[in-house]
Amino acid sequence: MSGHSQFKNIMYRKGAQDAKKAKVFAKLARDITIAAKSGMPEPDKNPRLRLAIAAARAESMPKDNIERAIAKATQTAGGDDYVSTRYEGFGPGKVAVIVECLTDNKNRTAGNVRTVFGKRGGAMGETGSVTFNFERIGFIEYPAAAAAADAMFEAALEAGANDVVSDEEHHDIETLPDDLNMVTENLEAKFGTPAASRLEWKPLVKTDITDVETAKKFLDFVDAMEEDDDVQHVYHNAEIAEDVMQKLAAE
Repeated sequence: MSGHSQFKNIMYRKGAQDAKKAKVFAKLARDITIAAKSGMPEPDKNPRLRLAIAAARAESMPKDNIERAIAKATQTAGGDDYVSTRYEGFGPGKVAVIVECLTDNKNRTAGNVRTVFGKRGGAMGETGSVTFNFERIGFIEYPAAAAAADAMFEAALEAGANDVVSDEEHHDIETLPDDLNMVTENLEAKFGTPAASRLEWKPLVKTDITDVETAKKFLDFVDAMEEDDDVQHVYHNAEIAEDVMQKLAAE
């Protein structure tokens, strides 16, 4: 299954990802605060908060940071209101891109996203310009240690999932969008809180990238987009050739 962890195995990006840890924590803290404001501030009484905390722990976010993010929810009642926005377009190599954001200022966010598209070899499009290349799915992730592959597969299908793909690091579970909460609750009862549970965009067709220069430009484009504090997720349909991935990893 593709979509949730774009290029997770490309060593080329590891240094850049490590350098962005502070920004990752900031986005996770925002998710926790918003989740805590949307319901009870206790994880056992708030499934959304429980999942946000699990996602933060999966990124090794310190306990103190998590607690401060929860506390901020009660301290800022009636404060900043965040809304979800989506932008679409094409990145380098004519790759279809969907950018999901969480913002308290849509004008600022739209300007920032448009700038990245324009300066990094892409082109921002209208709403709906690339979504036909994707399908909306529910996505659940567990670490490989949560269960054996066969056990996870059987439990997920019994819970109502459409597909399960396991590797040495993760169990990736796909559901229909409307079934996401039900499947999550059923699996949580057996395996504990998942590392992630959210709606995603899964590419229906792939755009091949077969040269190193285009691959670098595209990866830099994704990095620049993810640098923005308001950007939560970047989805795309790029497929980088294996030999290109090896060359990037060797640099």
